[in-house]
Amino acid sequence: MELQDAIQLIKADYTAGAWADLGCGSGLFTYALANLLPAGSTIYAIDQEPVRLTTRPNPAAQKIVPLQLDFVREPLPVEGLQGILMANSLHYVKDKRALVRRLAKQLAAGAQWVIVEYDTDAANTWVPYPIRRNALQQLLADEGFPHVAFLGERPSVYRSGSMYAVKAEV
Repeated sequence: MELQDAIQLIKADYTAGAWADLGCGSGLFTYALANLLPAGSTIYAIDQEPVRLTTRPNPAAQKIVPLQLDFVREPLPVEGLQGILMANSLHYVKDKRALVRRLAKQLAAGAQWVIVEYDTDAANTWVPYPIRRNALQQLLADEGFPHVAFLGERPSVYRSGSMYAVKAEV
C-alpha cells in the first residue's frame, strides 16, 4: 500500500494533540495520520520491535516520537491521549476486550480511536486473531465508544476480501 492509499483509507476529521500509533511497523499509517492531523500534534510511533520508520512526507511537520514497547503487556508512557491508531495490529491481540478496556483509561475526554483491520474471521499465521467489522463495532460500543464510524475499505492484497477502517469516539 502506498501513503496516499493509507491516507484515503483513514481520511476523517481528527483532533490535534498527542496520539499513539500502536504496532507502527515501518510507519506507513503513522505518516498517513501525520498528513491528516492538525498542526502541532505529536504521534508516538510504538512497536514491540525496534522502531525503524521509513521517511515519508509530513507536510505539517508533526512531531513523531518512536518508542519500542509491547503495548499489549506494558502500559503506554503517555496519559491523556487524544487518539490511538491501530493499523493491522489488533489482529495480533488475543484478548481484545481487555486491551480496549486498559487503553481506554489512557484516553482524554472526546478522544478518537482509529482501527484498520481485515474483514474476516479466518485466522492464519499473519492474522492470528482477526475481527470482522461488525464484531469490532459491537466490542467498541460495549466498552464505552457509542460513536463508531465506518471510514472506508479497500481490497486486501494479501487475502481475499477487504481491509476496513473505523473511527470510534468516546
